[in-house]
Amino acid sequence: MTTREIKNGTKINMHFGSTVIPGILNDSEPARELISRLPFTIHASRYEFDVCGVMEKPLSFTDEDLIPGWKNGDIDFTTRGDYFTILFDNEENCYGEFVNLGVIDCEPSTMDSLNGSFDILIELA
Repeated sequence: MTTREIKNGTKINMHFGSTVIPGILNDSEPARELISRLPFTIHASRYEFDVCGVMEKPLSFTDEDLIPGWKNGDIDFTTRGDYFTILFDNEENCYGEFVNLGVIDCEPSTMDSLNGSFDILIELA
């Protein structure tokens, strides 16, 4: 499973075409802001160890929301470039600062089957 655990979070589904990836958002202010926008669609692309896309309207955050690096399975907001990102590999070589919004609720390797670009529909589960 993912390496970060969230208890009592808000369950979501992320639709990558016909593939649905479940997730759990935490109770941070940036995550609550994202929840208030649901259902939300973002155009994103698959890369080596993440899927990411630029948010036209970035999430609000404070310095207290920033964490160093990522854990496999994280759903994050990156402050450089305003990216919504799902990181599923390479945590041992992580870098940068992120705002953690939650985690995917499946094995990170599930993301391996996704290739290309998507209009990801994010909605409450």
